[in-house]
Amino acid sequence: MNKIEILAPVGGEEQLIAAVRSGADAVYFGAASFNARRNAVNFTDDDFIGAVRYCHERGVKAYITLNTLVKDSEGEEFENTLKLIARSGADAVIVQDMGVFSRVKECVPTMPVHASTQMAVHNVAGARLLEELGFSRIVLARELSFTEIKEITEAVNTEIEVFVHGAHCMSASGMCYMSSFFGARSGNRGLCAQPCRLNFRSGAREYALSLKDMCLADETEKLIGTGVTSFKIEGRMKRPEYVAAAVSAYKNAVKGIKPDMSLLQSVFSRSGFTKGYFEGKRDLSMFGYRTKEDVLSASNSVLNTLSNTYRNENPLIEVSMKFRVQENGPCTLEISDGKNTVTAKGAVPEKAQKVPLNSESAEKSLGKLGSTFYYCNSIVCEIEEGLMLRASDINALRREACDRLTELRGKTAEHVFIPRKKAFFTREISGEPDLYISLRSLSQLPGETGAKLIILPVKELSDNIEALCDMTGKLCAKIPALVYPAREEKLLSDLKKLAENGIKYAYCDNIGAVEIAKKAGLSVIGGTLLNITNSDSADRYFSLGAGSVTLSSELSGTAVKTLKTKARTGICIYGYMPLMHFRCCPLQSEKGCGECKGRGEITDRMGEKFTVLCENRQYSVLYNTVPLYLGDKRLPRTDFVLMTFTTENKYNVRKVIDSYKNKKALDGRKTAGLFERELL
Repeated sequence: MNKIEILAPVGGEEQLIAAVRSGADAVYFGAASFNARRNAVNFTDDDFIGAVRYCHERGVKAYITLNTLVKDSEGEEFENTLKLIARSGADAVIVQDMGVFSRVKECVPTMPVHASTQMAVHNVAGARLLEELGFSRIVLARELSFTEIKEITEAVNTEIEVFVHGAHCMSASGMCYMSSFFGARSGNRGLCAQPCRLNFRSGAREYALSLKDMCLADETEKLIGTGVTSFKIEGRMKRPEYVAAAVSAYKNAVKGIKPDMSLLQSVFSRSGFTKGYFEGKRDLSMFGYRTKEDVLSASNSVLNTLSNTYRNENPLIEVSMKFRVQENGPCTLEISDGKNTVTAKGAVPEKAQKVPLNSESAEKSLGKLGSTFYYCNSIVCEIEEGLMLRASDINALRREACDRLTELRGKTAEHVFIPRKKAFFTREISGEPDLYISLRSLSQLPGETGAKLIILPVKELSDNIEALCDMTGKLCAKIPALVYPAREEKLLSDLKKLAENGIKYAYCDNIGAVEIAKKAGLSVIGGTLLNITNSDSADRYFSLGAGSVTLSSELSGTAVKTLKTKARTGICIYGYMPLMHFRCCPLQSEKGCGECKGRGEITDRMGEKFTVLCENRQYSVLYNTVPLYLGDKRLPRTDFVLMTFTTENKYNVRKVIDSYKNKKALDGRKTAGLFERELL
């Protein structure tokens, strides 16, 4: 059975101490910038180096979160952060942004890189592509079932990490834009304001966008059997007592000891726990919110009990000792952790006047390691007869030896930082941009539109390929944003058939879709959900075969202007923007999805209604209440502009296209999104 790593969240010094002393094998935390919990305490530069050292002294690995999207304007700040991480000797970085991955591999080639759950890796194709790129570990999406985790894990050789405990985002990770579009506080930038936890209603049901926390403490044996490497606990914004309780519970669980579930629930829960995704039971039992009872259950007595478990150092590192006492020379103590060995010299012994020093009394003093994180498995004493040492001298020698060993353990080799030499490709874009339009149904097409490319779902193209034979050169297959393992083979087959019928392009909103499209022989067009916000990211996808990329809708017009890449670039200028992607649909009833017609609404506290559309019973999407429209703005030069149509009929499609062509404002409510605002 493989050794399972218990990976704990750290938001600051108190959580770090709680995680390490409770027995975590590894922790993850961020520097001051570029991490997905920028509202956590995090660490200053000096404290950051000390935090990594603290971990390494105690045999704990430190993974650093660089898991946010980065803008080109932040290049210098990002480089300084990367230098700091390299200097710390950290064990790995966790990234979401493909541009960040490129920068790390170029500047710190010895640094292992983990693919964040924000990359939304939920299929075999995505995992295989990241493995080929050189990611040393992949953190799978939280929405996967046991069977899906097992299938992906068995398909790759790279390490696989799974979340086992903590908060569920309602949306697929990396695909939520609600906080961003509501207040420019992007979850992809570590500043999510969690508007989903407010009271949205689905019919009469309250808190329709809030899920219970995950807890797989009683599924650890089953998970270990999948071959995963690491059990990840969520919670960098939570208190240290939560960290201690969760780490202890999962340490016990992997040993076959039943954890105290009531204690776990009392320290933090949202109406209890769920393992719905893991079991494939994505029903209403997964929904829950933080009630008054949940808050009161975390009483002072519970918190005090937990804090006492990590108040002092716990025995984490096994050592062996060799103690020598000889006449006319200082006593010595050699201490070894099996890898590092140090020797300390102490006092010169005296002739014994009464009771000479013996091994039993020496071992008693040497074994007093309670104030350290060491515990002793063997002590060898070589003591010449008739000599005496004071207990205080032996204690002082033990302390000095332990301090020297700790110092040696904390001296982790720095990673070499190589300043980047890359110069971005610059090319002139002239003339009017090509128009790309994306439709959910062929019935929305209003005749001739002047569009260079018409993007339609794979199923829609497959069902109508004969009727579209005269226009295949301008058609593009839109791959679903979420493709789970059971659908991969069928999707690949459908795409190959489309390619055989003259379809040349595939619109890809996920790393797995990029791989599937390439296998089908289609040219990749990167979608907005790839979250491309910088030149490095655009170039990385270009190197993966994406000749054209749609830049993130979270970018401002100013940021679009400065982005340089070999890829053809475009921006979305119209559409009801997707705010969330659900695998557990908020529209379902007690009977599930059986009676649903694939379309519904949820309502916020102000009475605003948000449309939810189902995508072939695989997932559903929540859309903004008003459309994005930039057709009357002064747009930055790009190779193409994209319009996405969801519920509009063909007459409204025509109206929007004509408004853009005539540079006119659009009637009715609309938004410019983040185009005229800088993302925080």
